[in-house]
Amino acid sequence: MKSPGPLLKMAACATIILGGVQTVAAQQDTTQVRRDTARLAPVHVSVTRERARSPLELPYAITVTRTDSARPGQRNLGVDELLLGLPGITVANRYNPTQDPRIAIRGFGARSAFGVRGVRVLRDGIPLTLPDGQTPIDYLDLELVGSVEAIRGSASSLYGNASGGVIDLRTAPAPAAPFAIQARASAGTFDTQRLVSSVGGSSGVWHYQGDATRTTTLGSRAHSHQRVTNGFGRVSTTLAGTDLSLEAMLFDEPLAENPGALTAAQLAADPRQADALSVRKGARKTARQGQLGLTGTHSLGSTGDVSVTMYGGSRTLANPLTFAIVDVDRTSSGATVRGTVPFTLFGLPHRVTAGVDAQQQHDARHEWESCIDVPPPAVSAKCPVAGTDRGAKRKDQIELVSSIGPFARLEVEAANGVWLSAGVRYDYVHFKVDDHLIVPPTNPDDSGERPLRALSPMAGVSWRVAPLTSLYATVSTAFETPTATELGNKPDGTAGINPALRPQRATTYESGVKGFLLDALRYDVALFLTQVRAELVPYEVAGTAGRRYFRNAGRTERKGAELGLSADVVAFAGGTLRVGVSASYSEFHFTEFTADTGGKHVVFTGNRIPGIPIQQAQASATWLRRDLFITLEGVAAGAMYVDDGNTARAGGYQIANVRIGSAGLFGSPWVAPVVGVQNLFSRRYVSSASVNATGGKYFEPSAGRVVYAGLTLAARR
Repeated sequence: MKSPGPLLKMAACATIILGGVQTVAAQQDTTQVRRDTARLAPVHVSVTRERARSPLELPYAITVTRTDSARPGQRNLGVDELLLGLPGITVANRYNPTQDPRIAIRGFGARSAFGVRGVRVLRDGIPLTLPDGQTPIDYLDLELVGSVEAIRGSASSLYGNASGGVIDLRTAPAPAAPFAIQARASAGTFDTQRLVSSVGGSSGVWHYQGDATRTTTLGSRAHSHQRVTNGFGRVSTTLAGTDLSLEAMLFDEPLAENPGALTAAQLAADPRQADALSVRKGARKTARQGQLGLTGTHSLGSTGDVSVTMYGGSRTLANPLTFAIVDVDRTSSGATVRGTVPFTLFGLPHRVTAGVDAQQQHDARHEWESCIDVPPPAVSAKCPVAGTDRGAKRKDQIELVSSIGPFARLEVEAANGVWLSAGVRYDYVHFKVDDHLIVPPTNPDDSGERPLRALSPMAGVSWRVAPLTSLYATVSTAFETPTATELGNKPDGTAGINPALRPQRATTYESGVKGFLLDALRYDVALFLTQVRAELVPYEVAGTAGRRYFRNAGRTERKGAELGLSADVVAFAGGTLRVGVSASYSEFHFTEFTADTGGKHVVFTGNRIPGIPIQQAQASATWLRRDLFITLEGVAAGAMYVDDGNTARAGGYQIANVRIGSAGLFGSPWVAPVVGVQNLFSRRYVSSASVNATGGKYFEPSAGRVVYAGLTLAARR
């Protein structure tokens, strides 16, 4: 094994420092300790699909973070800001307005070509992930997110398809005043401008809040302009003992350009340049989306409840790519019914949770030949009019995906502080394609259907060895189906749904310890081993201009360790210091994988799985004094391979961010400025890779130094 290097050394130093602070405090009088440290607020989670529970009672690696209170002054431009510092979670900002950031949890989702794959994403418990396992997150409005709950491991027994991990974004509570209004304007490098307005309030049992944002930017690379408007609204109340909430998300993106990925030579010459083919083809996207969700929860005593959630939405996408012009008109909907009931059996406390999820997705997909860069003499049947975006039609089909998944979980308090858990879920996912463009022999019938099924069990134990300390161990499972697009993209060009592409299945063995020291230091340590069968692996075929195909690897193995620490320290330089540290070590390999590549039989067994840095450490420190705050953030990541053959890799990097702001200016508590610098030392680095791309176009460069400033005005009555 290679030396841990500077990344784990950085985390180790931070651990020693925090541990030293704690050791010294432990030698002092208890009264003095509680004067010099801030007692952390109680933490509860809802991502486990039942009433809010303490993470110490659950046999999972679960992280909860209150975003802006721990690291204030965020721009809320992307989930990479929001999720910084969570152990085991890697967010690769692609700095490409047409592509969502890659969110990976213990490797799941690291090689997504579009959207988020392998990780379940929710907003206030409402699924954003589609039944085929894909999650577009470009329409997420992050302004009112108050906390993030994450399950860092296999969770298909709870959530079904694409649950290598779960992230639930929770909206902050509405203002206590009857009416509050806020406006913020910010501007920064790359001509990035952002305007935000929000309102909210409370009156009796009614609470409301909403915001609208407008963002424009030239982008950190050529051909990466973007204009986008987001909106979010939520109304909640309690009627007849039932908590009700209605929320809406709106999104309009009239322009987002796609700069593509670069070769190593292009990256070295100019990381701000765009891929020439992407520019010539005018690669870009236009998208609109809206979604509504309604949730009702009725209490059944102190630890039981019944909950019903219904949601639905639509999305339109116009997406000129380098290999085709793609349009999608989508409608989706779903519902969840869930209940938790406590009872006593054989003198032991029990808790059973059961429910069912149902989802459907209807995509009208159209695809044309891309003819925008075809020279005038080269007129053909595919491009009858040279120089236009859209040539001959290639696809006109309806893609239908539906799923249903009943689940149940039983928990038993076998002894004082010892909880045994067991759960199981059965999922049925049905794919169907109706082809409306059949022109034999050049365009055969692609119609077809394919059902996929999975049984996902889990078992675990948690032991509250002390009031503020818990040990746990668990065995859990996850499965992930190919998406409708992945099933339809057959590299041999034949018609129909790919019958050979299978879902990937994973089993995770995990143990850990989590808790609090003296109510001031929160810690979380986890060790895991995940064995994956038929892992879904992306690849490209020469001459297809970047179209992605998928195949199954035989087996992979992922071993890793995660550390998370957070603390509030009072009386530091006259203020309060909030510190957070996370570190992850990832030993991920192919244990059985051979494939035909370029007409050759290639063995990848023993190679590292690409797309994930071996080591990652993140740290943040926020000092607060009265209305002033200073936040420092550091991220260090090791190198990562970018292809299955491990022939190329992106180098490791270390970056730092700083923000300074105030909650009051000119004697007014409602005028708040902030100034920040991302990538303070202007490092050249790559945090995202297009895995297995042809022509060596692996690298998606990150931005250099970014300077920005903002001012918030607020009022309430």
